[in-house]
Amino acid sequence: MTGGGEGVAVEQDLIYATVGGTELRFDIYRAGPGSPVVVYLHGGGWSRGDKRAEAATRLAPLAAHGITVVSIDYRLAPHAVFPQQLHDVKGAVRWLRANGTRLGLATGRLGVWGASAGAYLGSLLALSEGDGELEGAVGGNLEQSSAVQAVVHWFGPADLAASAARSRLEIRLLPFPFEADLLGNVEPEELAERARGLSLLSRVSPQAPPFLIAHGDRDRIVPPSEGVALNDALGRAGARSRFELLAGAGHEDAEFDSPATLAATAAWLRAVLG
Repeated sequence: MTGGGEGVAVEQDLIYATVGGTELRFDIYRAGPGSPVVVYLHGGGWSRGDKRAEAATRLAPLAAHGITVVSIDYRLAPHAVFPQQLHDVKGAVRWLRANGTRLGLATGRLGVWGASAGAYLGSLLALSEGDGELEGAVGGNLEQSSAVQAVVHWFGPADLAASAARSRLEIRLLPFPFEADLLGNVEPEELAERARGLSLLSRVSPQAPPFLIAHGDRDRIVPPSEGVALNDALGRAGARSRFELLAGAGHEDAEFDSPATLAATAAWLRAVLG
């Protein structure tokens, strides 16, 4: 199916893998021949959402700024338990590299752009190159690299180990137990142990691709300190990182989809991927 929005050609429901009888699909928002390509990962606490979320307000407008957006679906909790979601994302990147020429996409250098839970997955994708346990084999094309060359991280968690280490009282009182959805609804002690080693902060290195991190200063779901910590860890490791704090913005705030924010995001992606 092909449609359009703001002059952007959209191709919907292409398949990049079939897992357990479930077809994993993606949509393409084309910016024009030779344009940089970014893979978009939706939010939703790893348990809800789909590739068409924010299509009109976020994905097509970024394509209108000259960045081709490939928005993918990945398997959701509770039916999928980590690292299955990451296997899906890596499989999508490999599939795009294997089929980029046929699709007319410049997939030699790819960016990944995620919001909230999708930001965590995209960042972990970027920081886990060569990790066999996290690579998986979804979609095949194992001769292709799942590495990305740029990361846009919007208001996502960074220190999964710390946020998973909740007391039993905190589990009852604090909202959004994202870690339990992702890693499996197990005892608190086991949950904290599973999260160990999955903190983005523990995986940064000088080889990390450039990051653009954006957070709202009144985010009450994922505190902005998470974005600050990731930016600082990348900087200390010698990687390139830029942090933007949006004044007055909350989690998934409309300010992230403002023309100014999207134009700045597109400009950064063009500079890094061009």
